[in-house]
Amino acid sequence: MDTHLESTTSNSTARLTVTEASPILPPELITHIFSYLHFSALVRASGVCKSWRNYINTDTRLWRGLLETNNMWYGGASETAFVNSINARHHRAQKFKNDREHGALSSFINAGAPNPYKMLFRSRYITRTRYAKTEPKHTTIPAHGTSFITCLIISRDRVISASEQSLILVHSLSTGELLHTLEGHEGGVWSLVLHNDTLVSGSTDRTIRVWDLRSGACTHVFGGHTSTVRCLVLVRPAIQMLETKVQWGGEKKGPRFPKRPLILSGGRDSSLRVWKLPRLGDLESEILAEDTDSGGILEAWVPEDNPYHKFHLTGHGDAIRAIAARGRTAVSGSYDCTVGVWDIATGKRKWALVGHTQKVYSVAIDDDCHQAASGSMDGTVRLWNLHNGQCAHVLSGHTSLVGLLAVSHSHLVSASADSLLRIWDPNEGVLKKALIGHTGAITCFQHDGFKIISGSDGALKMWDISNIGHGAATLDNSDEVPVRDLLTGAAGVYQVAFEGKWCCAAIINRQDESFINVWDFGDEADDEEDWIAETMGAAFDGDDLLGEEDEEVMDSN
Repeated sequence: MDTHLESTTSNSTARLTVTEASPILPPELITHIFSYLHFSALVRASGVCKSWRNYINTDTRLWRGLLETNNMWYGGASETAFVNSINARHHRAQKFKNDREHGALSSFINAGAPNPYKMLFRSRYITRTRYAKTEPKHTTIPAHGTSFITCLIISRDRVISASEQSLILVHSLSTGELLHTLEGHEGGVWSLVLHNDTLVSGSTDRTIRVWDLRSGACTHVFGGHTSTVRCLVLVRPAIQMLETKVQWGGEKKGPRFPKRPLILSGGRDSSLRVWKLPRLGDLESEILAEDTDSGGILEAWVPEDNPYHKFHLTGHGDAIRAIAARGRTAVSGSYDCTVGVWDIATGKRKWALVGHTQKVYSVAIDDDCHQAASGSMDGTVRLWNLHNGQCAHVLSGHTSLVGLLAVSHSHLVSASADSLLRIWDPNEGVLKKALIGHTGAITCFQHDGFKIISGSDGALKMWDISNIGHGAATLDNSDEVPVRDLLTGAAGVYQVAFEGKWCCAAIINRQDESFINVWDFGDEADDEEDWIAETMGAAFDGDDLLGEEDEEVMDSN
């Protein structure tokens, strides 16, 4: 065959394959072919031609399939929340497309823009690979002097910390600069929750304070608890799953609850309270502060006079140590050894769950399994059916206080004073893995679908749990979980938080000085959209994409 002709034929075939494959092949087959490519190969393929780029960027089936085949699909709830937030931004961009202030939003979604599932895949892929293989940039921020750091939150390039000495500090993650010092509490701050730019704090001074992080100003002070406000949780709007009468266990979708975020507080006074979360600039605060000397702060010391107070939940016989909430269901753990299950839409207690023989220190809600988990000083973890209030499983193995619990799409993780982390299958109530490595009580941890980062005995460890499956637990070296030390040699590690490319830990050094350690797993070439923040358990909550305007859009849908 003539060499020139052969070369021409080969080039023509290549051009035909690249430029005409998409219109010739049915979409299902194109998706199937692309699904065999590694993520980096897909990125290169998207640069071959315009039609391939548009197809790869916008094919929902391709990216949903890749999330599932790469073990990065978390059951649907967090994925749906993410897609809804992107849709809300798109709606908002269209609404304000002529407003220069929203120029970035207006250009965010346009023809050929990445599919939300592609954005989520890229974020989770980068998170998994960077944390496992990258040597992060490590910096330290002096904070709170010699005071013990009680709370730590990461959000929007900010790290927010509170201490036993009443102060709340807001630092920039990028620069370490102190942005705000929040003063007002008269006692230690033991609980913090954040929604967008609204921070809520609970203190030993028995009050709850609401702060505007844009200015650092306190906007509201709520009284009502008669002892330390030990725990707070933000209750985000969620679709309610309703039981049907067709068959036992049947479900159907119900309305969203709450319409606006709520705050649930638990105190050493043995009670819980439900509050509406004030919106930034709420008119009610201006009206009620009009005739006071509070400097524009709504000070509501009597709950019955407070327009934000909804319910006072009573029934426990001792201090509330832990709370969790999802939709209209709240769960509380108490020193009275019981677990309370509450309907916060009505303020009524559904069940008082009895079974633990010592104080309950930790609780979590597994929405996928419709279960609550509780950890106790008796060394056990109990799983409770939220449909009927019955104990579904008793998880044994820890030999001391189970002080920390967290649930993800496939794992329940418990941390104990016995120095072990245990990973459980919440569906079956069986142990998947016990993690050995720490030598003292676990003081803090956070986890997602890929990793657990835990603090104990002056060390911070990161465990790779991406390959942990079902089956019996093993404690020998033949089946070790990959682990790396992020920090060693501290006197204590008391708080840890990670979000996107950032990981932070609150430590005390050998001179009894408190610091916030910051690790940056990002790269200078990363785009802002490459890292999508996800909450504990790798569940997307939308805070970093949804503003209050977006929530109004979703409320109207």
